[in-house]
Amino acid sequence: VPDGTIFPIYYCSGCFTFTGGKDRRSGLILTIPLCTEQTSMEELSSTLDYLLGIPSDKCKARGFTVIVDGRKSQWNIVKTVVLMLQNVIPAEVSLVCVVKPDEFWDKKVTHFCFWKEKDRLGFEVILVSANKLTRYIEPCQLTDEFGGSLVYDHMDWVNKRLVFEKFTKESTSLLDELVVINESEKSNQLDKERPPDCNFLPSLDPETVLQTGHELLSELQQRRFNGSEGGGVAWSPMDDELLAQPQVMKLLDSLREQYTKYQEVCRQRSKRSQLEEIQTKVMQVVNWLEGPGTEQLRTQWGIGDSIRASQALQQKHEEMESQHSEWFAVYVELNQQIAALLSAGDEEDLVELKGLQQQLSDVCYRQASQLESRQNVLQSAHEFHGTAQDLSQQLDGLLGMLCADVAPTDGAAIQQTLKHLEEKLKSVEGSLAGLREKGQVVMDQMSNQTTWSYGKDVPIENKENIDHIQGVMEDMQLRKQRCEDMVDVRRLKMLQMVQLFKCEEDASQAVEWLGELLDALLKTHIRLGDDAQETKVLLEKHKKFVDVAQSTYDYGRQLLQATVVLCQSLRCTTRSSGDTLPRLNRVWKQFTVTSEERVHRLEMACSFHTAAEKVLVQTSPEQGDLPVEFEQETYEEVETVGKALLDRLTVPVIFPDG
Repeated sequence: VPDGTIFPIYYCSGCFTFTGGKDRRSGLILTIPLCTEQTSMEELSSTLDYLLGIPSDKCKARGFTVIVDGRKSQWNIVKTVVLMLQNVIPAEVSLVCVVKPDEFWDKKVTHFCFWKEKDRLGFEVILVSANKLTRYIEPCQLTDEFGGSLVYDHMDWVNKRLVFEKFTKESTSLLDELVVINESEKSNQLDKERPPDCNFLPSLDPETVLQTGHELLSELQQRRFNGSEGGGVAWSPMDDELLAQPQVMKLLDSLREQYTKYQEVCRQRSKRSQLEEIQTKVMQVVNWLEGPGTEQLRTQWGIGDSIRASQALQQKHEEMESQHSEWFAVYVELNQQIAALLSAGDEEDLVELKGLQQQLSDVCYRQASQLESRQNVLQSAHEFHGTAQDLSQQLDGLLGMLCADVAPTDGAAIQQTLKHLEEKLKSVEGSLAGLREKGQVVMDQMSNQTTWSYGKDVPIENKENIDHIQGVMEDMQLRKQRCEDMVDVRRLKMLQMVQLFKCEEDASQAVEWLGELLDALLKTHIRLGDDAQETKVLLEKHKKFVDVAQSTYDYGRQLLQATVVLCQSLRCTTRSSGDTLPRLNRVWKQFTVTSEERVHRLEMACSFHTAAEKVLVQTSPEQGDLPVEFEQETYEEVETVGKALLDRLTVPVIFPDG
């Protein structure tokens, strides 16, 4: 019943209900079964009230025919029920058919009572047996228990009615809740300063209630148009006259309307909740980037003083970037969400969403730019320190070469060493130029480096870093200049050593040349000539040969003197002319002795040939006879010179001791 109480609506084997049958006036037939047990009039009255609330007013106006089945009850109970009908539905009842049992009650009593109360009751009461009930009602409008052919399943009717009542109750309650929610949301939209009640949700699932209503409506329509199962007779216990289908349809329409509005409310709530969530996350990202993130960048401004220090700073920066990347990932997600809302959002939300997106993008791009700038500075500083370290090692290596004692073995080694020094110095100059270039890059990057403070970009103070870079470059320049000066000194010294080796080499060559002249003098200069003229020619050639040897000796002496001077200049106390000078003097002495001996022999040969030619001239027939004394004297002179020359030729030109 409407207040929620469920009363039994059938008794014994009968069914207290509208079976769907109609009387000859098209009025509904109400069946009231009675049993032998005591019947509760209160329950009976409540059941009647419930059943009479089902038909429409138009249907009620046609009146009701009531069948009171008293076959299993007592007369006094039947009488009480008939009298109760007067109090419950006197105007609507047109005929009451009391089905009497086979063992009839006292005819006199029953007939007298109903006849006496006919005018007062307002309706006619007929006592009739079950087999004669068809006189007043068509058989097709009676159920089989009264001998009719009307198909009726009371349990099915009860179940459907329970479903209908449940749906009516739930849909009505849900409609009230949805109306309240929708009206509340409408008020919130008008009064935007009022906080929305996001926790107010319907107690029932609208989808479930709608599905139940559609299933109920489908069942009602199917039973209405298809008839009962297997009977073939049309049966509609809940047709339009009972208002079942119109009520269900009306409730469904109202429910769909309010549910559509509620879905829009939920969509607005979801959008508002999503917007608030986005606002919260945006402010979290902005607050962190402008707060702790900016503070991290502000405190990390150094560039280190070495490769190891710059690597440590780079590692710290990578850790800082890792923290920022988490917030940048949130930014990407928020940006996608905002873009999705912008593509499907209302015009009133576009300005706010675009403002949030612009604010978020500005902060993130600014922070990312500062991170990138800081990373570039650290990378350039690392390259600068690496170049400085390489240059320092090159200068140390060059300085080590310059400080080491030079002990080359020959001029080629000196030339190679000098070339190596020049290459080292050129490499140092290139590295220093690269250091200056990288240092300038770092200083330019630091001069453009800014930080975000109090809503504006503030330049970072980098004087200490710039002073450090300039100090490193100046120190490297001074070290390079010192090495250049030392290279100049070493170059001069090495050139002198090259000259020294050259002088020694040329002096040795002079000794060899002089030795070759001596050897030629001993082995090839042996002829004395066949006459005085030839001997004089040989003597003249010998003098020229001696002049060449003299020049060679003098050249060697000059080279050896230059060697002594260079050794003194180079402070090479361990080096001197060595055995070159004794060898030169020894060869020259041998050459001098040999040359003098050659001159003596040529002069003796010339004297011999001159004397011999005189003797030959004197003894010739053309000269005639000369004095004997003159001939003897000339001959003896020839003989003496000849013997002396022969004796001299038997003696070695130079002895083994030189």
